[in-house]
Amino acid sequence: MLPSMTHAAHFIGNQWVSTLSDDSLPVFNPSNGERFAQIARGNRADIDAAVTCAKEAFTGQWGRLSALERGRLLSRWAQAILTHQEELARIESQDTGKPLKQARADAIALARYVEFYGGAADKLHGQTIPCQEGYTVLTLREPHGVTGHIITWNDSMQTFGRSVGAALAAGNTCVVKPAEDGCLSLPRVAALAAEVGFPAGALNIVTGLDAEAGQALAEHPGIDHLSFTGSPENGKRVAMAGASRHCPVTLELGGKSPQLVFADADLDAALPMLVGAILQNAGQTCSAGSRLLIERAIYEPLLERLAQQFSQLRSGPADLDLDLGPLVSRKQQQRVWDFLSDAQADGIAIMAQGEVVDEAPPKGYYQAPVLFRDVPANNRLWQAEVFGPVLAAASFEDEDEAITLANGTPYGTPYGLVAGVWTRDGARQLRLARRLEAGQVFINHYSAGGGVELPLGGVRHSGHGREKGFDALYGYTRLKTVAMRHG
Repeated sequence: MLPSMTHAAHFIGNQWVSTLSDDSLPVFNPSNGERFAQIARGNRADIDAAVTCAKEAFTGQWGRLSALERGRLLSRWAQAILTHQEELARIESQDTGKPLKQARADAIALARYVEFYGGAADKLHGQTIPCQEGYTVLTLREPHGVTGHIITWNDSMQTFGRSVGAALAAGNTCVVKPAEDGCLSLPRVAALAAEVGFPAGALNIVTGLDAEAGQALAEHPGIDHLSFTGSPENGKRVAMAGASRHCPVTLELGGKSPQLVFADADLDAALPMLVGAILQNAGQTCSAGSRLLIERAIYEPLLERLAQQFSQLRSGPADLDLDLGPLVSRKQQQRVWDFLSDAQADGIAIMAQGEVVDEAPPKGYYQAPVLFRDVPANNRLWQAEVFGPVLAAASFEDEDEAITLANGTPYGTPYGLVAGVWTRDGARQLRLARRLEAGQVFINHYSAGGGVELPLGGVRHSGHGREKGFDALYGYTRLKTVAMRHG
């Protein structure tokens, strides 16, 4: 179990360990704004202790396990997560403000990631390469060693599963620094790994601030690979820290994902997904479908239907399990408010918005969903990631204009994470899939039910490298070529 909420601790070497400085950070419930827990405020000394422990496990008990044995441990861990899914969901819901149904889905998805990588652990193979006469050449895929994972707050369990699961399956040991907002579930998940038999040091959690513990992890010379999920600005700092010692880095840095809806689309099928793509986790999702491009012929009728949907959406405390809960923090709430204020000052029209229910405590971090129409392409609302339940809509005349709008964010951060296309025209589907600058393109759906098996990653300022699916395993290994001359 988690230690007492009055006793903040890291999880290092399969034990709860007090921070070496005795400093802690308060944790606030987004649903009511009240402090209910605290976490250890990790520093360089704590990170160093975790990396040392992970290094010992890599050269020791964990490193001596076969791929089959690692896979079996991961499979047992996945089952333990499923057994404790309600406990994990309630921790996550209170910590982040997610409605329980979303937190439960996250716990189940975490188990699925671990299960997937457990099954893949002994299927990560090298190759033999035809070469000149008298030679046999083969390649080996070997783990990096100790991998560092800086986890974002918005989907902490899923982000953890897709990066840590792959790293462990490939044979690495891990040091994880969760975000200070939304991290309470991860130490419990690590404790479950210990309970099912993971060797001490295979998985370690150090909590704290990104600017302190996170920076220390990114800069630590004992880290052999870095994975970071967060903003492009922080991703740049992590990449620079890794580059200073030639440490490989995987970055997933958010997006301003467009959905393109053509007049021939099945609007009945599209409508709930267009809403759900911005509603998930109150819009606090890197892949949120936050820009809606609608062909001019159906612009007004589709906006009317969307407006009806938005006007019925309700935000409230996590335990009420409504359409969406609060935003994660007062800081995030203010960020969203700033975007809304700027948009209204620029004269951008609100087409519809939902409501915050009367039961919502006044000190909670709430924001009702908002639908804006006719958003100019050079406006901040179109260009920048709001990270809230705010949908920006605009019209287009033809495919070329749709692509220009979808790919064109020159005045802000040029993102390229996810895009959605809604059309029955098969040729158009393939044309747009090729022309859209994004790491994932969904045709006539969005997200594919989470898509544990589907590689995820961005282009441009949305990052580089891939997580999820089998491709993630390649990123957590290094390739060695062995050439044997035998005559």
